[in-house]
Amino acid sequence: MILNLDFNSDVPIYTQIKEQIIKSIARGDLKINESLPSVRIMAEEIGVNLHTVNKSYNLLKDEGYINIDRRKGAIVNTLPLAKKEDNMEKIKSMLELLTAQSYLLGMTREEFLNCSNEFFDGYEVKHYE
Repeated sequence: MILNLDFNSDVPIYTQIKEQIIKSIARGDLKINESLPSVRIMAEEIGVNLHTVNKSYNLLKDEGYINIDRRKGAIVNTLPLAKKEDNMEKIKSMLELLTAQSYLLGMTREEFLNCSNEFFDGYEVKHYE
């Protein structure tokens, strides 16, 4: 599994790992029921402390992206993760902040929507069929 981490970023490494795995699941690079590398192996591959990877995996588990089984390890959860309605307020809150940041950074509505459409199109993998 290839993760593009920026060790000079202000974003904590555990957050970067979590976000990279979420994107990999959304793109279909990681499939339903696919096993992730063990915490120890992942830590060795990317050169970080195993507690950093463990924190990422636990956050992914808490958010429903993966299941962790003592025998099988970390496994990509069944999709969709939850009903859209159950997460709509969380999604709206995150989108509101992203919209505000984009606006303050000078992005136009058209640029924002085009960028959003481009990203969304990249994630429209046939997970749910």
